[in-house]
Amino acid sequence: MRTISQYAEFEEIINRDEQVIVKFFADWCPDCSRMDNWVDPIVDEYHDITWYKINRDQVPEAAAENDVMGIPSLLIFKNGEKQGHLHSANAKTPEEVKAFLVDHISK
Repeated sequence: MRTISQYAEFEEIINRDEQVIVKFFADWCPDCSRMDNWVDPIVDEYHDITWYKINRDQVPEAAAENDVMGIPSLLIFKNGEKQGHLHSANAKTPEEVKAFLVDHISK
């Protein structure tokens, strides 16, 4: 996953004419660390989509404008529109993440 560190970069990425996945996280978040332990095979499986991560504490405006209340959260964007939002409560297992991606990824 590529890291987004500035709001302007976040805006440029989500406005692309292709789907992108953005994982919102924080360094202090234990659920985020747990997700890091199992998410790489899913990223590899969905390699046609570019994955990004953004620390919501470093870029709070991106989290606020996209209603990211809990972390980790996965959001899918295309052309500046949020196409899917997997809230932290439903992002605890690889199975939940895969089900979300199946429902929201354009084929």
